[in-house]
Amino acid sequence: PVTAGSIVVPYGHVIGNEKWRGSEVAQRLQGKVRLIFEDGLGLVDFHLSNRTCILLISEVDLVAGDEFKRRLVRFRNASSLRGIVIVEKTQISDQYYSGVQKFVVLELGMVLLPVANQGEASQLIVQLVSFCVREQSRERGVNPFLRKQRAQLAEPAVLQAVQHIPGVGKTKALLLLQHFGSIHRLCNASISELEQVVGQTVAQQIYTF
Repeated sequence: PVTAGSIVVPYGHVIGNEKWRGSEVAQRLQGKVRLIFEDGLGLVDFHLSNRTCILLISEVDLVAGDEFKRRLVRFRNASSLRGIVIVEKTQISDQYYSGVQKFVVLELGMVLLPVANQGEASQLIVQLVSFCVREQSRERGVNPFLRKQRAQLAEPAVLQAVQHIPGVGKTKALLLLQHFGSIHRLCNASISELEQVVGQTVAQQIYTF
């Protein structure tokens, strides 16, 4: 089960389920948001922030039967995340929509957003990401160091250098740079400081390296 805080989403990024790599929705998101694919997201399709995620129900899912309902129930029962359900409402799947609406909104108490196709789904995700970023900014307050750190994150060479550390992939590299602001500060970090960002095992690997 995925709970709030168990997936850490770097500021202004989207973490997508590996199964959507190469899909129309992923292709449309490229260039509009910073998209990272990861295995092991389970029931979730896209994480927009540490607390908000997307469960995308495609036209194929609707026509195929009730498996998508079981997935939503498992998510609702096991997760403390704010789950937003995006459903493809097309000419083929339109006949199923009212049943889905009743199930998602009335029975599960979740937000349901209909879209005509995956292109529209990607536009909606971009808008929701903007909302999540604004929400995170309000929670953090005005931080004079954020702009400086984000400029550093944009440096591909810096990001690649951090990814060469054993146990650190792109997501963890972004989190480390976001937290410490520079490679210099990362190199001088204590194990306990590293643990706060990436957990005990990876912190030990970074410190040893």
